[in-house]
Amino acid sequence: MSDTSAASTNAHHLTTPNTVVSTSKAAARIRVAAAEAFAENGYGGTTTRDIAARLGLSPAAMYPHYKSKEELLFAISYEGHLKCVELLTEADEPGAAPTARLVSVVSAFTSWQATHHVRGMVVQYELTALSPEHYREILTLRREISRIIERIIREGAQDGSFVVPDVAGVNLAINSLCVDVCRWFPGGGFTDPDAVADLYAELALRLVGATR
Repeated sequence: MSDTSAASTNAHHLTTPNTVVSTSKAAARIRVAAAEAFAENGYGGTTTRDIAARLGLSPAAMYPHYKSKEELLFAISYEGHLKCVELLTEADEPGAAPTARLVSVVSAFTSWQATHHVRGMVVQYELTALSPEHYREILTLRREISRIIERIIREGAQDGSFVVPDVAGVNLAINSLCVDVCRWFPGGGFTDPDAVADLYAELALRLVGATR
């Protein structure tokens, strides 16, 4: 089995996505409104009434789609993390040189965090509000994201493309750089996701001792 196939298989060993992330337009609108509310006021500072008010609905109208605020947070987090797994899996080309693979994956990951920074804030920084069971599911997805990047770093270190004293440590640093983008973007003079993606790809190469 190829690395790409393995990543896809691992991701789908989790809860079937359509049992968590409803494909109905109404549920999608609720997730968008909730993500905006959570990003603005925090999960703890937001009520289901607040979310419903953004949509001109009564709180009771949400319950056929999401039985609780925590279930809604899980759907938002699951959707965002699964999208990142799929995005990075697609961006990685196992047959290419490690340098090109790292640039492609880091660029894709960074661009998503910038483009979807409102949702990203919730996906990355409200994990502690999840139930233990839901947290474990999200953690599995986060580990898959980390594995995709670590695999590239490790293979680059093995073939001499990278000079890496600590593969796990460098992987952690690159992951941390990417996910933090949603916290501050737009800002620091950056308003274009592609510009941030290019910069972070360059930073990732420097962290592994490589150049384009």
